[in-house]
Amino acid sequence: MRIVVLPGDGIGPEIAGATTNVLRAASARFQLDVKIEQHPVGHESLQQFGSTVQSGLLQIVRAADGLILGPTATFDFKDEQSGEINPSKFFRKNLDLFANVRPARTYPGLPNRVGEFDLVVVRENTEGFYADRNMEQGNSELLVTADVVVSLRRITRHCCERIALAACQLAMRRRKRLTVVHKANVLKIGDGMFLEICRQTARAFPGLLVDDILVDAMMAHVVRQPDRFDVIVSTNMFGDILSDLTAELSGSLGLGGSLNVGTDHAMAQAAHGSAPDIAGRDVANPFSLILSMALLLAWHSERSGEARFESAARAIENAVAAAIEGGQSTRDVGGSLGTTATGQAIVEILTSNET
Repeated sequence: MRIVVLPGDGIGPEIAGATTNVLRAASARFQLDVKIEQHPVGHESLQQFGSTVQSGLLQIVRAADGLILGPTATFDFKDEQSGEINPSKFFRKNLDLFANVRPARTYPGLPNRVGEFDLVVVRENTEGFYADRNMEQGNSELLVTADVVVSLRRITRHCCERIALAACQLAMRRRKRLTVVHKANVLKIGDGMFLEICRQTARAFPGLLVDDILVDAMMAHVVRQPDRFDVIVSTNMFGDILSDLTAELSGSLGLGGSLNVGTDHAMAQAAHGSAPDIAGRDVANPFSLILSMALLLAWHSERSGEARFESAARAIENAVAAAIEGGQSTRDVGGSLGTTATGQAIVEILTSNET
């Protein structure tokens, strides 16, 4: 398996370093023969090549078996004509990564206020209320006058059908429960179509239990009783907000793994940002990117039929759980280690063959 790693900005190089160390350890233990190829992206690439995404990088990523993208300073990048391209948007769009898969679960040893749960948010990734994903040229947030802004949302049958199918297939591999989150009582046409397509798609999966909840009510339900949910599917912005909430309910946004999946490609990406205020201080939690990398290995296992990649993914997830329970983690999740030492703790757990 050949994986391209793009460390990114801020804390990106630190957590990407910890993640690649864990990946190498997993590759050695499970005989994965992973080849890692690293390239700059974001500010470093802008300084070296005049663009946050250098020419030819897309072709390199397309030829690889997977991509690990560290957090980048997306808020800094405002003028694409000057090379300030949002790397996350760039790869999601050009690789057509239509599904953002965001697991969230609780961990023994890490206190939480809502009880144990294990769920996955499946978020449509290519349209919705995101101004950079709806138009062939320009964006869909329009300044009509100095005092009036109109933001357009695009919802298409094609995108609804494929995200619904992805969510149903995942639910069938888990506990066979699917919750559709929407606002069809207000967004009657767009969310109405999304809801109906999800219901129609689910009918092809015998034994799949389906319910639907309005997004505002869902925010209350998932806080009150998160263990009732298994797989949750929603449109882009609702899913974005909900997946951050469920990750935080698990103990920290730093525990939120994230995989962007398309038909032919997948990109592991931390659920959080580049956190420039703590960059270089060796305090950032690397678990989100490590868990995202594990999701990438599991995706490759399903795609290739090679079970050892799935075994490696489960071992990495178990190692993270063991590290948290043993206090071998960063301060935000109850430990006292730095970024590098936390990554090394996962390596040592993996190499001890205890997971």
